[in-house]
Amino acid sequence: MNEKQLDQRLQQLRAWIPSAFEQLGIDLAADWQLQSVSGDASFRRYFRVRSHNLSWIAVDAPPQQEDSAPFVAIARAWEALEIHAPQVHLADLKQGFMLLSDLGDTLYLDQLNSDSADLLYRQAQVTLTHIQQCRSILGEPFPPYDRALLKREMGLFSDWFLEQLLGLKLTRYEQRLLEQLHEQLIVSALEQPQVCVHRDYHSRNLMVIDAPAPGVIDFQDAVWGPITYDLVSLLRDCYVDWPEEQVRGWALAYAELATEAGIMGAVSEQRFLGWFDRMGMQRHLKAIGIFARLKLRDGKPGYLADIPRTLDYLRKAAVQHDELAEFGSWLDQRVVPAMGLTGLFDMERLQQPLASSASNGT
Repeated sequence: MNEKQLDQRLQQLRAWIPSAFEQLGIDLAADWQLQSVSGDASFRRYFRVRSHNLSWIAVDAPPQQEDSAPFVAIARAWEALEIHAPQVHLADLKQGFMLLSDLGDTLYLDQLNSDSADLLYRQAQVTLTHIQQCRSILGEPFPPYDRALLKREMGLFSDWFLEQLLGLKLTRYEQRLLEQLHEQLIVSALEQPQVCVHRDYHSRNLMVIDAPAPGVIDFQDAVWGPITYDLVSLLRDCYVDWPEEQVRGWALAYAELATEAGIMGAVSEQRFLGWFDRMGMQRHLKAIGIFARLKLRDGKPGYLADIPRTLDYLRKAAVQHDELAEFGSWLDQRVVPAMGLTGLFDMERLQQPLASSASNGT
């Protein structure tokens, strides 16, 4: 949307808010204020409504680009599961406006450090087990995180990052290598227990609130898919990283939680961590493609700074498993040098060699 269209949407939202408060039977102060909070990687924009020392979040989600119906349905369904999602006070799906409860401004990303991480991640993992107990929305099943969707997402890596951003023309060998990788990751994803997947469960979508659990936002794309997807989004976050031994300890702690909650049957540590590694690779291929697309298509270059961390996750996961080692070597020999030539990236972490510790492929 251009600036004129954005301004028109903002004026329409300003006109909608008084009528929304009237429908809710809430007095809106004469001097009420509307302040920009943030946008995100989509077309949605968020604003804080202030009135009488109280606040709400107003959402502008243009209906031509954003379907807000899933957000509303999921938010209301999750209330019964003690998930701290924003409460939907009012939604006008035709215009694309919503009025939500205000969870504040404190992201997990801003509060995570070596002292707080154990507690914050434990709380996030408990909430994750609540999310995974949601079976349907308004009696309808979640869209499946199926083979087609998993593959389409991974294709973003080739289409937007390799070819369009880096300018690489893939050889037949490289195309086959990526096709083989995709198949290995899809098989791993589909053999896992299937649950409700938030699909973006990370430090920018979790809030520190006045409760022993995180506030959860940006869940409108939830699907029915692999049990490790949200866990790897949380622990191998594209925006913050931790020592590998610590990450694996947290992952196994979650596996115990999920088993105790009856979400997952008994699984060996080796098999669970194999699922976790491969699921992370699928997600990180997608994320890198999206970051490149945000730069090239949407004019949002800020996400390029997160690509080296995200690609480094791919490198580290690849050396853990024999059947992925060829892909890892290809990243180091072909992709990392191409990234360096662009001048777009801080290459320091990607220039550090990885010691091979491949397993026997489990």
